[in-house]
Amino acid sequence: MVAGQPVAAISTPSQTALSRRVSLKPSEHRFSVAPMMDWSDRHCRAFHRRLSAHARLYTEMVTTGAVIHGPRERLLGFSPEEQPVAVQLGGSDPAALAEAASIAEAFGYIEVNLNVGCPSDRVQDGRFGACLMREPRLVGECVAAMKRAVKVPVTVKCRIGVDDQDTEIALDDLADAVVAEGVGALIVHARKAWLQGLSPKENRDVPPLDYARVHRLKQRLPDLPVSINGGIATLDEAEEQLKHLDGVMLGRAAYQNPGLLLDVDARLFGADSSAEARAVAESMVPYIEAHIASGGKVSNVTRHMLGLFQGLPGARAWRRHLATEAVKPGAGAEVLLEALSFVRESAARAA
Repeated sequence: MVAGQPVAAISTPSQTALSRRVSLKPSEHRFSVAPMMDWSDRHCRAFHRRLSAHARLYTEMVTTGAVIHGPRERLLGFSPEEQPVAVQLGGSDPAALAEAASIAEAFGYIEVNLNVGCPSDRVQDGRFGACLMREPRLVGECVAAMKRAVKVPVTVKCRIGVDDQDTEIALDDLADAVVAEGVGALIVHARKAWLQGLSPKENRDVPPLDYARVHRLKQRLPDLPVSINGGIATLDEAEEQLKHLDGVMLGRAAYQNPGLLLDVDARLFGADSSAEARAVAESMVPYIEAHIASGGKVSNVTRHMLGLFQGLPGARAWRRHLATEAVKPGAGAEVLLEALSFVRESAARAA
């Protein structure tokens, strides 16, 4: 997590006590923003929520050991305005996952997601993440243990396989194991993960995408809510995937070009949306001021906002000003307003 997280207006077990108990419906995963290490922290989620009221947001992956033994408030605390928000857990011990899931549920998360897709050395050493694709029975046991511990939906995010696995067999085995234990939904990154020979970064791009494999899974298990992740960069592409699947999850595209989230509610949920990029930027000023007042830095927030005006007049000046000024000692919310003035001036010249 980023240092200097705000402590005000965050959800705690005593403040938000298991308010949503409903079963997960396919439509609830219609569009989501992926859990991304070092990116999808609480500041990022607060920003993304202003762009879309209906997108489901996820925490960064947090390990069971951190949840059980670490600083829970810093790791799990969040602002109620982020809802609907889900927590992603990393681990492979059913008992530890059950305990961590229960703790997360008490903080008010509406879904607990198990990471079966991360290929980093760290997760391999800990026997979790993508290497669990080789142990579908264990994943099923983990899901069963978490479901016994919580009332919110338990979901799994996985790959289509790892290394030399046959993806037809590997994905079906994993899906069958978790369906048997009542998994709420399966989110599939439509690539293999190569645990040997590729870095985590390369694993996000090098293995070829196989959307058709995920479509076949949905056809075989029509009652299982299935979402797809990987390489989807636009809402046009998302709409195409929704012809075959229950949901679409965007990661880097949503982070690097967050402006696309402005159209999610209208296009994918049929909801009214009056959000506008400049107004959203302005709405972050009180949030930043509260964060600074609690001991944080403006750059903790603005680093997630650099791509907001991508492709629009003033985008370069916006990025440059935030990147250079927000990191300076004593920087405040005025840095964001100054950057926004460049966007306004550029838009006026372009009109």
